[in-house]
Amino acid sequence: MITHPIEPIYNQKSKILILGSFPSVKSREEGFFYGHPQNRFWKVLAAIFNENIPQTIQEKKEFLLNNKVAVWDVIHSCEITGSSDSSIKNVEVNDLTRILNTADIKQIFVNGKKAYSLYNKYMKQIVMKEAICLPSTSPANAAWNIDRLVEAWKIINE
Repeated sequence: MITHPIEPIYNQKSKILILGSFPSVKSREEGFFYGHPQNRFWKVLAAIFNENIPQTIQEKKEFLLNNKVAVWDVIHSCEITGSSDSSIKNVEVNDLTRILNTADIKQIFVNGKKAYSLYNKYMKQIVMKEAICLPSTSPANAAWNIDRLVEAWKIINE
């Protein structure tokens, strides 16, 4: 079992919550969300909010909070092989009430189909909010180029 090593990013001003499934090996090593250099998460968000791509963990935290974005993952702990979402087993989920009781979250988005299915299976009935599934920014989602991702993800800034 691997336990999620990264604290959620949010504050009272957060309006949207983006949930991934579980941090990749690279993200766990870096100690922050979407740490793999090939993951397009930061590029996509920078394009949507018309800002420079944040580089350091501190810049990424400030970027999220300045844009009223909360980020966390569905899974608290699981068995996983490498970074493969398809290998995830024995899931324990995070407690989203930490964020939802603090921030005025208007909409929840999930980064990819695995996060969406896990959210719907374990969290939707507790949270009582629909999540909108966005195409994964992972490099494994090669069918989606950066332009298509930005177009799909624009909904978070509407």
